[in-house]
Order: sequence, then C-alpha cells, then structure tokens
Amino acid sequence: MFMTPGLALFYGGMVRAKNVLGMLMQNFFALGIVTVLWAVICYSLAFGGTGGFIGNFDFAFFKDVATKAPPGLSELPIPPLLFSGYQMMFAIITPALITGAIADRMRFKAWVWFIAIWVVIVYSPVAHWVFSPEGWLFKTGALDFAGGAVVHINAGIAALAAVLVLGKRRGWPQHPMPPHSLPLTLIGTGILWFGWFGFNAGSALSGSALAVQALINTHFAAAAGMLAWLVVEKIRSGHATTLGAASGAVAGLVAITPCAGFVGSMNAIYIGAIAGAVCMLAVSLKMKFGYDDSLDVVGVHLAGGLVGTLLLGFFAETAINEAGRDGVFHGGGWGLFGDQVLAAVAVMAFSFVVTAAILLVLKKVLPGGIRVDAEEEESGLDLNEHSETAYAYDRV
Repeated sequence: MFMTPGLALFYGGMVRAKNVLGMLMQNFFALGIVTVLWAVICYSLAFGGTGGFIGNFDFAFFKDVATKAPPGLSELPIPPLLFSGYQMMFAIITPALITGAIADRMRFKAWVWFIAIWVVIVYSPVAHWVFSPEGWLFKTGALDFAGGAVVHINAGIAALAAVLVLGKRRGWPQHPMPPHSLPLTLIGTGILWFGWFGFNAGSALSGSALAVQALINTHFAAAAGMLAWLVVEKIRSGHATTLGAASGAVAGLVAITPCAGFVGSMNAIYIGAIAGAVCMLAVSLKMKFGYDDSLDVVGVHLAGGLVGTLLLGFFAETAINEAGRDGVFHGGGWGLFGDQVLAAVAVMAFSFVVTAAILLVLKKVLPGGIRVDAEEEESGLDLNEHSETAYAYDRV
C-alpha cells in the first residue's frame, strides 16, 4: 500500500506547483475507491469462477473470501484473505499509474468515474487472464511473476489511449513545463524502490529462497536501470540528471516485475540495463509523434513492461523456479517467447480499446466533459478542482 503514496510523491514532484495537490489527490483517491470496489466485485471478477476470460460473482461482496481459495489455487501457502489483500494492492496502483499521463488537465469528477469503471472492466479481466490459473493467458503458459503485463503494460497502454482522447496540455510542447520539486520526486522514488521489494518478493507468497531471489533481482534491476539511463542520457544530452536517475531506477523496477521470480541475479542486471536504455529512448517518442504523455507513463511503464515481458522469453530458467519455463537462452526454444508476445499484444489491444471507449463515453455524458477549460488549466487544478493550494506563498 505504501507504494501508492510513493507514486503520488514521484508524480507530484514532476508536475507544476499549481497542480501538485491534484496529482496527489488522484493517486490517494485510488486507495479508497479501488479498495471498496475490490471487496464488492473486482476480486471476484479477477479470481472467481473457471471461465477463461473473466471470473464470476462467487466472491462478490467478499463472500467466503476468508475461508475459500480461488479456483486453481487450493494449495495457497497463505490464507485466502491475505492473498486477496495482497492482490488488492496491485489493483490499486495500476490505475494510479495512469495519472502521470493525464497530469494537469483532467477533471477530478471525470477521474472518479474513469477509475471506478476502469478497474472493473479493464483491470479485473486482465488480472483474470494472467494471474488466475483459470485465465486463458495463464493456461497458454505466459509468465508474469508480479505484473509486467497486468500492471505495467496494462496501465501504460491505457495511458496512451487516455492522452489521445484527452489531448495535449495547453502550451505543450512550445512552452517548457519542468518539474516543480525534484526532491519530492526522489523521495517518491525511494519509497517506490523499497515498496517494490514487497511487490515482487511478495509474489512468491512465502518467506522462501524464491522470495529472496526476487528481492535481489528487484534491487539489481533498479540499480542497473538507473545507471543505463544515465549513460544514455549523458551521451545524448551531455548531462546526467536527477530526474533521469529516478526514471531509470523505475524503468528497471518495471522491467524486472514480470521476471523477478524466474531469472537469475546477473540476468536481472541485464534486464534492468536494457530497460533503462530502451525507456530513456522511448520517452522521446512523444515529441516525435505528438502525444502529450505528461510524466512519461508510456515511455517508462509501457516500454519497460514490454521489455521485461519479452525478455523473460529469453532469460527465464526452471533452475530458478520450477513452476516457470526455460527461455531461449536456457534451452527452452521459442515457445515461451511466443506466449509472452501473445500476452503483451492481447493486453495492449484490449486495454487500449476499452480505455478509449470509456473516456469517449465519459466525454459525451459528463457535464463539462472530462477536461478542465482553458482558464482553469491556466490557474491550476489545485484551486479549481480542490479549492486548495500546496504552498502558501503569501505567508512565506
């Protein structure tokens, strides 16, 4: 749960001062709305039933969750209630990631409606496909240890759909919109880095050697991602920036998420380094193609999620985790890689189309639409959406 406030600070430092509370509020609100929806319906849709596409209503309103394991998970090494609570944290942070792409311009009421609908009809089915043993992608043999596809590809492609529907910030890219507080962003990065140990190592569902391997892999990939980003950044621009260090670490963390419990320690370094370099290059695509991904959710989470998901097809080894499969580099052939490609494409196609549809409908039916007007955008979301300011400059 601590990762979501960490994400709020990570993003909050990167927006302009007049929008920092709006960003913090969008992230913090996810803790409330997704928690309630998870208890009411989303856990059941993600892990109930035996259908391949979506769950059922067996666990609706948290019925029998404390005593009954989900289908296919009868041998859970932890209580079913704990498993549900752990999976809930994935459901909370996934839509929260999208906020970085829509920064500075989405109405709060539109965000409220969007996140409530999205977690039910986008996140829950995708989680069922990949995480539930009854899901169709799980049954094909696709691997995702802690959410490379379910969390990062899903949120990253949804972010792309959102910015295309929402449009650019007024003045972008003609006018610079630099971060207002990089110290906040670095604090958020540290919280995320620490929280990711639970995110990845916790997916072992036990205090085992596999959990330790996942934890070490997580740290190694973050470190390698940071260094690789800074090297590429220094070559391209002549500077190694604080924001680059933070972004590179997160890129490494994103990429190792699907791989953490399936690869060896040195391979985690390779995956993190590749992700840091690829994501550093990917963030520049928004300038080339003209989409305003405000805080680089597409460049870091979509690109990083794809890097990790696909590289798992090469680096996975059953010597690390007998429940996994061997990738290309460990004698497993191209079968796993093909299944990873299928998982990535399926999640991207579904999430992009449904996310765009949700926002287009909300744009039509919500009074005032989903975007603040020009005057409100100029004066900032903090005052106009929340009637507050983060910094009392007149009292300084």
